[in-house]
Amino acid sequence: MATKKEETASFVLRLSQKIFESEEGSHDVTWRGNIRHVQSGEEARFSTFAEAEGFVKEKLTKMTLKAVEDKPEETKKGVLAKSFDFWKSVASATPKLVMDSIKDPKKQAEQLQDQLQHKIQDISDAIGQKFEETIGSKIELDQLLPASKSEILNQLDSLNNRLERIEQKLDTIKPKK
Repeated sequence: MATKKEETASFVLRLSQKIFESEEGSHDVTWRGNIRHVQSGEEARFSTFAEAEGFVKEKLTKMTLKAVEDKPEETKKGVLAKSFDFWKSVASATPKLVMDSIKDPKKQAEQLQDQLQHKIQDISDAIGQKFEETIGSKIELDQLLPASKSEILNQLDSLNNRLERIEQKLDTIKPKK
């Protein structure tokens, strides 16, 4: 039976943006960042994505080398090749993800909000089911949770439509002067 050695590498990436006017009078932007390897606590500052990529690559290489240190050379080469292939795909996809977030942060925030709302709903459903199984009656947790932006807008539209219908009815029964 083959044994697996599983390791985890987590990174926290912080970016800051500075928009400024150059000496020539044109507007420009610079990005700076800080990346931290969670497991070791080591940090690095960077001003190019390549520097952040290099930091991650270094940590992943060390982790992979440590995981195969007691393996035969042929096994080491195969594992390292597969590990680097994975890293190449991550490295090629990450800049697009970052750029998409920079281009339309509102859209990214809305997508995140929707994902969180779905997770909250899933948790609410699971808690309600467990509550029903335990005490025999269901509790509606939806009333205890905050409504999403789209739910609030739908409710406001509905109230607005009802108000318009009421105003139309009032117009028909008002005495004319």
